[in-house]
Amino acid sequence: MTRLIAILVLALGLTACGFHLRSALTLPPDLGPVRVVAKDPYSPLAESLSVAMEQAGATPAAEDAAADVATLRIHLEKWGSTPISIDQFGRAQEYTLRYAVVFSLDKADGTNVVPQQTVELARDYVSVPTRSTGTEGERELLAREMQKEMTASILRRIDAASRAPQPIGMPVAPPVDEAVPAEPAPDPVPEPAATP
Repeated sequence: MTRLIAILVLALGLTACGFHLRSALTLPPDLGPVRVVAKDPYSPLAESLSVAMEQAGATPAAEDAAADVATLRIHLEKWGSTPISIDQFGRAQEYTLRYAVVFSLDKADGTNVVPQQTVELARDYVSVPTRSTGTEGERELLAREMQKEMTASILRRIDAASRAPQPIGMPVAPPVDEAVPAEPAPDPVPEPAATP
């Protein structure tokens, strides 16, 4: 009985704080087969995105397919490491690792699902110059985690774009009927006469 009460209190507490499970990823229904294209053919991000899109329900495009294929294009993938603190000898001790990706998603007919945009991630890590053992391992581990996070971030943006309501076009002005004369323009306000 106490276990049931504890579960109910926990469930009530989670819903009271606003917690809710993330819904499944939504892809545009008419997307068709998808190909991930990157400048680097061996990009771990491109491979990760291909697997994630397939897990989300997208059909992977055949290797030789040239037409009727949606394209998730990775325009740019860039890493950078910047020192953010130094010790008394001028050696860097703490770094910021930055990861930026520029991507877009187009349907097979060329319409833009997700316009070209940039996602940027940054993480700080400590690299003590006197204890360099494990520092590169920490950086590599951090880079792998950032790639996973980048994949999830790109998929969330695709999901958000597919859930967003399509913009309604501007109302078209009715055609002007030339048979009906236009109303005459009002007379301009007369200027006051100059007094002599």
